[in-house]
Amino acid sequence: MTLEATTRPAEERRTPAGKRLGLSLTAAAAMLALAGCGLGGEPVYYDETAEKLADTRGSILGDDQIGIGNDRDQPDNLSGGDAGIGVNSYLWRASLDTVSFMPLASADPFGGVIITDWFSPPESAGERFKINVYILGRDLRADGVRAAVFRQLQDPRSGAWVDAAVEDRTPVDIENAILTRARQLRIASIQ
Repeated sequence: MTLEATTRPAEERRTPAGKRLGLSLTAAAAMLALAGCGLGGEPVYYDETAEKLADTRGSILGDDQIGIGNDRDQPDNLSGGDAGIGVNSYLWRASLDTVSFMPLASADPFGGVIITDWFSPPESAGERFKINVYILGRDLRADGVRAAVFRQLQDPRSGAWVDAAVEDRTPVDIENAILTRARQLRIASIQ
């Protein structure tokens, strides 16, 4: 460093004027951006759901009611497809009736999936079952429902649950029980 550099006044040793101006402008822009966040009063949000609700006179789905046993089921609706759910309403209600003795883990009326939680029959505490029911469409057909049954046995030594085989006939029996109940519901709706 030279003697001249150390004897210059402090003002001359500072940042050049161009850099100071740039830093000042950057700081001012940042302050304006932050200050602008609070200007303008309360924010206005577009609420599409509220608009649809107003357009459909109180129902998000329009004139159709959502539900399983609503008053709009017409006898001329041969397929049983309720406008409020995505699958056949008779198969849906029949599936719920058939597995009603088991606790439900999940029920999706739009996707047509019912999943039960594990259930141990009172007469066999070391055994438990789980059922998944899949409704495959909006038509009341024999091939419109599938059931998957899972079985576990409790290991007497460790107490852990171990997967076990299920008889091939068990899912078919559950599907037949669902179809029988759906037929009963369909007949009752047209009388």
